[in-house]
Amino acid sequence: MAAVKWIECPRDALQGCPRPIPTERKAELLRRLLAAGLRHLDCASFVSPHAVPQMADSEAVLAQLGAIPAGAELIGIVLNRRGAQRAAATPVTTLGYPYSISPAFQLRNANQTPAQARAELQAIQQAASAAGRKTVVYISMAFGNPYGDDYSPQLVAEAVAWVAGLGIREVSLADTVGRAGAPAIAALFAELRPRFPDLELGLHLHGRREDAAAKVTAAYAAGCRRFDGALGGLGGCPFAEDELVGNIPTEVALPALAAVGAQTPAVPRDWAGALDWVEQLRREYC
Repeated sequence: MAAVKWIECPRDALQGCPRPIPTERKAELLRRLLAAGLRHLDCASFVSPHAVPQMADSEAVLAQLGAIPAGAELIGIVLNRRGAQRAAATPVTTLGYPYSISPAFQLRNANQTPAQARAELQAIQQAASAAGRKTVVYISMAFGNPYGDDYSPQLVAEAVAWVAGLGIREVSLADTVGRAGAPAIAALFAELRPRFPDLELGLHLHGRREDAAAKVTAAYAAGCRRFDGALGGLGGCPFAEDELVGNIPTEVALPALAAVGAQTPAVPRDWAGALDWVEQLRREYC
C-alpha cells in the first residue's frame, strides 16, 4: 500500500465563479477544509485583481484563517516577482507557478512569452528560497492544447528537466482543459516517472466527474503519488477555453484510490459538512 498526497484546491475551485464571494465565506471554507483533516490546500492567488477578481482578497482571506494546524501546507499561485513578494507576506508556505509548454496558453494565462515565463520562474524560485518557502510548478497543457501549438511527451520532459534544474523538487503535470483520457495519463506518467526519480511528480487533472475514478486510478497504477482536486468538482481555468472544465472531485477520487489499495489521507472528520459548504457556495456564486 503506497501513500498518496492529496492537494485540495479551493482556489482553483472558486476563481472562475462570476459573482464575488465575500472574504469571510472564503475564509470559512478554508477553515472547514482544515478542520476536515485536509492538510494541503491550494488556497490563494497573488495575481492581478483585474485578471482574477475573485482572488483579489487573498491576503484578507488568509488573515482571517486564525490558527493553522501544524504541518499544514498553504499554496499560493504567483505569476511574477511582485506576486511572490505579496505571497511572502502571508502564511503561504508554497508558491505555485503555472508554466505552460503551449506558448499560446502562457500568453493567455500569464501574459508572458516562454522566455519571460522562464525569467519570472527563476526569480520566483529565488524569492521563495530567500523567504523560506517552497515552490511547486504546474506544467500546463501537459497533455496537449487546443491552440495548435506543438505538443509531444518529449516537450513535457524537457520542461520538467528545466524546472528541476532550478532546484525545484515538486512538479505537477496539468491537464488544463481535460483533454486526456486515462490511457494517455498513465502513459505520460509512466514515461516520465523513471526519468525524474528525485522529483515529487504529480497530476493536476481537470475533467468530467464520470471520468475521474478511471483517471486517478490509472495514474496511481503508473506510479503517481501526488494528486490535486476539489470537493464537488468545482472550478477550472478561466483562461483556457470558453467552458470551464472542473477539477477532479475529491469525493470521487479519494475513495477510488483507496479502493485500489492507495493509502489516502484520513477520511475527513467533517467530509459532508465541507462538501455541503462548497455546494452552497456553488449555488450562490457560481
